[in-house]
Amino acid sequence: MKKLMLTILKIVVFFMGWAVLSGVIEIPIDNSAIWRFFAELIPMIVIIAFSMVFLLLEKKEIKIPLIDNIGKGTLIGTITGIIWIGVAAGLLLLLKQLNITAKNDIPLLWLWIISAFINVIMQELLVRGYIYQLLRKRYNLFAAVMVTTALFTFMHGGAFEVGVIPVINVITMCLFTTALYESEKTLFAPIMAHAIWNIVGALFLGGVSLADDYPHMLTMQASANTLLSGGNYKIEASIITLILNIVLMTIFYIKCRKSKREGVF
Repeated sequence: MKKLMLTILKIVVFFMGWAVLSGVIEIPIDNSAIWRFFAELIPMIVIIAFSMVFLLLEKKEIKIPLIDNIGKGTLIGTITGIIWIGVAAGLLLLLKQLNITAKNDIPLLWLWIISAFINVIMQELLVRGYIYQLLRKRYNLFAAVMVTTALFTFMHGGAFEVGVIPVINVITMCLFTTALYESEKTLFAPIMAHAIWNIVGALFLGGVSLADDYPHMLTMQASANTLLSGGNYKIEASIITLILNIVLMTIFYIKCRKSKREGVF
């Protein structure tokens, strides 16, 4: 019981400390692109600082695998991300469940891309960083997956206002990227897949939701078949995305199990 209470206390202090410090710093900048950059940068810096402190407190018993298998993991994550958003968006456009209705100019597009990438790094460190590694080390993989999946779903609480499919999509996305991480043993694998999904899906296609002030290069209209098209939430609320998440999760779960049987990890 003492071990459980101590673990819960660490997780609560880590998460709440990050949330409070990330929210108290004001950004007195009028330009939306620059404001968003700092709005993403500050939480990432805070999560890095908290991670370093808490890892030191664990006396090196726990580590976050970033540089391990970084080359292969980054490549596989990138390819996976391209397939993920490419198949989902491609099918929806091909089936005419989504139609492009307008093209928009995005000033400082490069800065918006950097901001979206920083946001992904922050999310991955929060979900599959210290908290995940702590639970995996102190308990088991199941506990780490369940708690961090619940945390990731909580962070995307807006999905609950939309419907059942978007919530399941958030859950299966987290499970799929966790399987990708466990398969490649580097955080850069899910970082790259997640980043490509967000950047291409949101900034370029306008079919994935980020913070409300993020612009999109294309404006797409969904068909009346909300189950397929996703309705107002487009790609991330489509059942096609759900099926794709499950397929990718299964592929990397099998790959992970095979690697463990062969003694790769």
